[in-house]
Amino acid sequence: MAENPAYPVGLRLTGRKVVVLGGGQVAQRRLPALIAAGADILLVSPEATPSVEAMADAGEITWQKRPYADGDLADAWYALIATGDTEANTLASAEAERHRVWCVRSDDADAATAWTPATGHSEGVTVAVLTTEARGRDPRHTAAIRDAVVEGLRDGTLVAPHHRTRTPGVALVGGGPGDPDLITVRGRRLLAEADVVIADRLGPRDLLAELPPHVEVIDAAKIPYGRFMAQEAINNALIEHAKQGKSVVRLKGGDPYVFGRGMEELNALAEAGIPCTVVPGISSSISVPGAAGIPVTHRGVAHEFTVVSGHVAPDDERSLVDWPSLAKLTGTLVILMGVDKIGKIAETLVAHGKPADTPVALVQEGTTAAQRRVDATLATVGETVRTQEVKPPAVIVIGEVVGVGPQTSA
Repeated sequence: MAENPAYPVGLRLTGRKVVVLGGGQVAQRRLPALIAAGADILLVSPEATPSVEAMADAGEITWQKRPYADGDLADAWYALIATGDTEANTLASAEAERHRVWCVRSDDADAATAWTPATGHSEGVTVAVLTTEARGRDPRHTAAIRDAVVEGLRDGTLVAPHHRTRTPGVALVGGGPGDPDLITVRGRRLLAEADVVIADRLGPRDLLAELPPHVEVIDAAKIPYGRFMAQEAINNALIEHAKQGKSVVRLKGGDPYVFGRGMEELNALAEAGIPCTVVPGISSSISVPGAAGIPVTHRGVAHEFTVVSGHVAPDDERSLVDWPSLAKLTGTLVILMGVDKIGKIAETLVAHGKPADTPVALVQEGTTAAQRRVDATLATVGETVRTQEVKPPAVIVIGEVVGVGPQTSA
């Protein structure tokens, strides 16, 4: 006859005594969750791993450095038995049975009165997965199910949109450099919960196709500007939709605060009394060179990197970049939004002392299927951009790091 399945339940252990026997790897894995639950934890073990010892030193647990003795489980609500002594484990589980203490045994699940589920967490939800029988349990399968559920909750592919508590407001979400897999877990979840998405041209466009039909997707480049400046019109659109009680995501390429005008939007929302969440994104200034095989720093080659905007030419009075100082740096220079100005930028750097043979790489459509890398030097980059027809968006990397990796045209 098949055994009855385990009855799942959540234990509220705040301030309640929990006894852990054994200070090895099992305890090291299980103790953090017990500490987070607020349990009053007594560890009984002659020895402990350095991590467990650190928990005791920090006052998170009470450690008695000795073997198990009868009576250790008195007044306990829950016990984790994980020593390397089978006889001691058997005696302890028998004591737990006498005192009606729920007991987990790491060495013999069949002899335990409780099992530890495979658990995971996502935004205030705890996922716990148990197999139905003690015999034939497969911890790897249980963990795989747990991971699949947690990942679905985190990336938004597993949601209950009609039963969730949704807070109206705006989230400024950094979408990363272009590859939809490079958005953060939190950013993807907020997208899945959105009523309205106002997207940049450089955001991860493939993610928009995954949104449910009811989600209104607005191309920021096509918002009617009228008498407003483009950014002011975008700000007004964010405020208007949020005031209607909608959950709004402003999906931006890269990171909202790296040449993304995120702070301008945040300030406008704050003035309008609209709650706003900022979700950082992976900046193209680092990720795109990396995807093309270029490290922005490398031991013995570059100890620093500088990121600048190239949308304004060096001789333009609006430029805030100190190009003469940049020419004197020995590290890596990463230029965003500078494809059409790179010829003038290169001339300025060389004029102020940067060697003309300094390597340059231009990475177009980085991290996407259309990624393309074109190499040049400061002396040739202006002509190379024209002859190779390099188009925005492209990240430009200047420095010796360009040549440290395999020379490919990724």
